[in-house]
Amino acid sequence: MEKLKEACAVFGLFNNDDFDAGQIAYQSLFAMQHRGQDGAGIAGAVQNEVVIHKDLGLVSEVFSDDSLRPFSNSRVLIGHARYATGGTSRSVIDTQPLVLHGLGGFMAMAHNGTIVNNQQLRMSLQKEGVLFHTNTDNETMMHLINHHSGSIEEKVAAMVKQVRGSYALALIIPGCLIGVRDPWGIRPLCLGKVGDSFMLASESCAFNAVGGQFIRDIEPGEIVVINGQGVHSYQTPPQGKGHFCVFEYVYFARNDSVLDSVSVYESRVRMGRLLSQVAPVDADIVAGVPESAVPAAYGYARESGIPYEQALMKNTYSGRTFITGGQKNREVSVRMKLTPIRKNVEGKRIVLVDDSIVRGTNSMYIVQMLRRAGAKEVHMRIASPPVQFPCHFGINTPSAQRLVGAHMGVDELCRMIGADSLAYLGLDDLINAVGNDKRGMCCACFNGKYPMEIPE
Repeated sequence: MEKLKEACAVFGLFNNDDFDAGQIAYQSLFAMQHRGQDGAGIAGAVQNEVVIHKDLGLVSEVFSDDSLRPFSNSRVLIGHARYATGGTSRSVIDTQPLVLHGLGGFMAMAHNGTIVNNQQLRMSLQKEGVLFHTNTDNETMMHLINHHSGSIEEKVAAMVKQVRGSYALALIIPGCLIGVRDPWGIRPLCLGKVGDSFMLASESCAFNAVGGQFIRDIEPGEIVVINGQGVHSYQTPPQGKGHFCVFEYVYFARNDSVLDSVSVYESRVRMGRLLSQVAPVDADIVAGVPESAVPAAYGYARESGIPYEQALMKNTYSGRTFITGGQKNREVSVRMKLTPIRKNVEGKRIVLVDDSIVRGTNSMYIVQMLRRAGAKEVHMRIASPPVQFPCHFGINTPSAQRLVGAHMGVDELCRMIGADSLAYLGLDDLINAVGNDKRGMCCACFNGKYPMEIPE
């Protein structure tokens, strides 16, 4: 599939109850599986010793009752679901969490994001004699924390001053769970509670999965320390109003999550409403490409008065298709995941709403499928602007040469995908649809304005 890929989900638990910590972690990671499908892992403390289990594959493939049992009595625990971004390996050794043993005991960390000055920091540490065992950014951050002196809050704060990029961290040391969000607030991290136990997660849907409740978002630059005395917050200087990744609202986050006080579902419905206003079309039905574009399609239908119908059925159990490269094989992969519902599309003029176009091949195959199913017209409506620039903050974005929006105009792209018309939502309308007055947005994939300098 051509969709952009997120760079992971993180989870943390401070267990003040008699919960089975392994099951809580498993259910929470399963709820955030959409953020990473390459590997998963859990690290937990059992009597001041760390136990870890991780492997390649989906959460349901990595864990079993036997592998979860050692975590059942953990007081502190973290988990991770990984998508391997460009330049990192799809290997067990790079799968998170990572564990580091130092003079003060163990430290385990799960990380979502990308450190843009990682190579410089890594080389500096290597010159001091530090040995690296993985290609991951969080090994660099763990060594930086370990190199500093003072309390854990002071050591983490010193690391924050050195690191540039995006990161949402969940880490544990004996008797303590710590959450950290980068000063730009690019990646999401939130605090929740189930019973008397506290949780950290990339998305609030993880709390819903275990019957917990969302408390609040972790602020940009905030360090949250959870121990037997409760939750303690330490604020490092944020970078202005923040630069939250707008693509979290467009595509990455699950529909039932709340990010920085904004409902993902409601923001996507607003995107569809505004899209209908700026790009109306005479049609018989409105349909959305499952799953993330469906709320935008609902919004388009409500605003336009055109009935909503399901045109495409998604195979819930398709998972990873193991289809090799090449145009023909990619088309087979799309067909394995999506199937047109002929009764709903035959003879119809369809407004097909999708969240984004990256390379354009998915859109082309979907339009072809709908036409073969008898669609009379297919009008593509995209609930975001053209993706024109690569992301450097944890999204596996193709190079600009492979981003069709960077070198192809709307009319040319419309002809390429075989649609009757094509229109995008503008950037100002997208930001208005998100409606996050609390936080500034990183829109670099759309406008090339990165929130920090990117080293070559």
